[in-house]
Amino acid sequence: MHALVIDDSKPVRSILTKVLTGLQFQCIEAQNGVEALDRLSHMPRPALITLNRHMPEMDGFELLGRIRRSQQYKNLPVVMISTDSTKASIEAAMRLGATDFVAKPFTPTELVARLNALGLIQKTNNTNESLSKTQRSSSFDSHTNQPVQNKAEKKPIRLLLVDDSAAIRGILSKTLRDIPGIKVIGTAADGEKALTFLEKEQVDIVLLDIEMPVMDGIETLRRIREKYSRLPVVMFSSLTERGAKATLESLVAGANDYVAKPTATDNDSIVARIESELVPKLRAVYRPPGTNKECGNHTASTKSPIQSRWTKKSQNISVIVIGVSTGGPSALAEILPHLTVADAPPIVVVQHMPKEFTGHLAERLSKMCKHRVSEASHGQALQPEHIYLAPGGSHLEIQKRGKAFILALHNGPPENSCRPSADVLFRSAAKIFHSDTLALVLTGMGNDGLQGCKMIASEGGVVIAQDEPSSVVWGMPGHVVRAGLADAVLSLDRVGPDIAMRIRRQQQ
Repeated sequence: MHALVIDDSKPVRSILTKVLTGLQFQCIEAQNGVEALDRLSHMPRPALITLNRHMPEMDGFELLGRIRRSQQYKNLPVVMISTDSTKASIEAAMRLGATDFVAKPFTPTELVARLNALGLIQKTNNTNESLSKTQRSSSFDSHTNQPVQNKAEKKPIRLLLVDDSAAIRGILSKTLRDIPGIKVIGTAADGEKALTFLEKEQVDIVLLDIEMPVMDGIETLRRIREKYSRLPVVMFSSLTERGAKATLESLVAGANDYVAKPTATDNDSIVARIESELVPKLRAVYRPPGTNKECGNHTASTKSPIQSRWTKKSQNISVIVIGVSTGGPSALAEILPHLTVADAPPIVVVQHMPKEFTGHLAERLSKMCKHRVSEASHGQALQPEHIYLAPGGSHLEIQKRGKAFILALHNGPPENSCRPSADVLFRSAAKIFHSDTLALVLTGMGNDGLQGCKMIASEGGVVIAQDEPSSVVWGMPGHVVRAGLADAVLSLDRVGPDIAMRIRRQQQ
């Protein structure tokens, strides 16, 4: 039996899919209402839909209304899962036709109990065994795919809000106050006040506006990095042309992530954006006190068995493909200048980022590299000593046309809730270049790139993953390492020099 999991948060979808798969459901995911309607039209009738309320493009309430107006899905079980668990919200969901309502954060046990009460769980020995494993595992926070051993004892994330707008600071403080596990311990109206606060208080994450008086966000970020190099900083900025360029500069300068400010002026829309986009990112970049990013369990030294697989492989590198997400701009700024050696193979990059940003990123990286960095265009020839960046919102593939290799853009369905997707790029490279493909999976949430790496590995190509300590989020590379696909696991400062050395060797 099938289940359709609808939520704009990748970590939440991952949790729900894991639980439902253990209950013998075949899960299909969608990140918003528009995508969900497309999934429904192409999949077998699901036995269950889980539905988040606040989502971009089409929210859960609108989608629920459309589902209930369709004769085909009129009696389909729909469980709404949302952080907005006020009495009014629950009543509104039930009036629209929700079968049940589960409040975030939830545990697998809580969700299973509700599904059992609805008679949606098929009782078999295999199901009972899977369910037992799921329930025995740690509880999961619904905003991140991280176990919570004991919520009562877990210390909240201490957050400093820095924004010159008193209204924004107010609504952020009020909304985050109701989110479990997050505590706003201070606010500041400009960068100087933020730096003064950091000298006196222990902070886990800084949420930082860009355009402020006295000291703007970029200068504040530089000062923070000088003194608190590992303190997570999430930028909170507008997606205007000016705001996008400034945000990109901050990401290259070391900001861990960003969240676009809501364009709507009503409080409900702003609260929805905070819950659906900001909170998951805060949880993703958070490092508990005592976590030393210099000492990860998965870091590979020069003598580690996993890295020896790469050193033993004799490979001619014809193309380098890179997949990266959270923390990507600064990681690319670290790596790419090392790879601009003479006669270097073409480099093709998928960075999960809106279309407003990718052009600015290419322009910024061009200033740091000897080779040209450009946003890829459809039909563009793939050439040595060039670096191509997938434009936001479009998949990017490599195709062969006669004896030439070209880049192709298309708007196919998102994969792993991503467009562009690293899997799309990686598969195309494996089909054309086979064992001459080198794939690099860098910091980022989710598992995009995993399936593509499987294909590259099966063709005899090389897969390199960034290690956990140097990653902002060890999601994408972590999945590749745990699947046994990585020929080398390298710290960020080793990736560029090691690949450059390989390129020089093949030229000798």
